[in-house]
Amino acid sequence: MNTPKNTFLFSWNPIKFSWPEIGEQAKILRNGGKVEESWTCASHKKVKPGDRAFISVVGVKQRGLFASGYISSEPFIGRNRKGNDAYRVMIDMDVLLDPAKEPILTLDILAIGRMEKQLWTPQASGILIKAELVEELEALWQDFLSTRAEE
Repeated sequence: MNTPKNTFLFSWNPIKFSWPEIGEQAKILRNGGKVEESWTCASHKKVKPGDRAFISVVGVKQRGLFASGYISSEPFIGRNRKGNDAYRVMIDMDVLLDPAKEPILTLDILAIGRMEKQLWTPQASGILIKAELVEELEALWQDFLSTRAEE
């Protein structure tokens, strides 16, 4: 995979949109399978295939990052979960955790230092993450994942 040009933050609110298969999909991905999901993308004019994606859970008590991957499609018009037309992209997941059952990278950790400059619980899904934070975010995410693996 080429180095992504941009990194985007997508959001999921489990109160508004159910994702009953998330646990099964997380297991498929852990076992070497492929999981690709369609997400609404506010920054549809900037997003390109190969760009990096992180997904945060919002609207519930335990908020923070629970998934990452790469944009695997050009933006397209599709139905959002409310049934309206919206720009969407496909995300090929490289990490997927079930926030209801597994630890996630929580907002209190994301609010430390320079990372507090980024809004981690956006109203719109598919916003650009500030370029100056991407390297630190990747290091924080990898550190979180390796610590999780040791538990």
